[in-house]
Amino acid sequence: MFIQGVMMVHVALGVIGIMFAVALFVDVLNVNEGNIERIKKLSLAVAVLIVLAYIIGGYWYVVYYGHDRDIIKAGQWPWAHNYFMEVKEHLFFVMLLLGIYLPIAVYRNTPLMEKEKRCLVLGICALIVVLGFFMEGAGGIIGKGVTIGLMGG
Repeated sequence: MFIQGVMMVHVALGVIGIMFAVALFVDVLNVNEGNIERIKKLSLAVAVLIVLAYIIGGYWYVVYYGHDRDIIKAGQWPWAHNYFMEVKEHLFFVMLLLGIYLPIAVYRNTPLMEKEKRCLVLGICALIVVLGFFMEGAGGIIGKGVTIGLMGG
């Protein structure tokens, strides 16, 4: 039960981080004096959520994934590990760096009224959302690879 809880917290933090990045994207598109503080708070929240998802996911990966990897590789979906987990392992570092850089970009470019300043933050948010969707999908495929491996089919 603990293992499933760790994974669900990891996934939930990632999903909430993606949702906050979408909210931040919309706020930056509609930037005004009234939402600058929310933009700053959202950028920090995205960074914290991504870092926490990374720490919890990293813990699970180091402690528990070896067993799952063996099940996946012995099953009919070895590519679930060979491709999706390998790509996820490397892309997450990009997402982690973007998440940490996001509040820096927001705070250094406030009030975000100039188009160039907005474009930087919008680009970071968009990349976080796209990479986040890939991470969620890849995690689902990896989980299904374990299920298929356990079914022996």
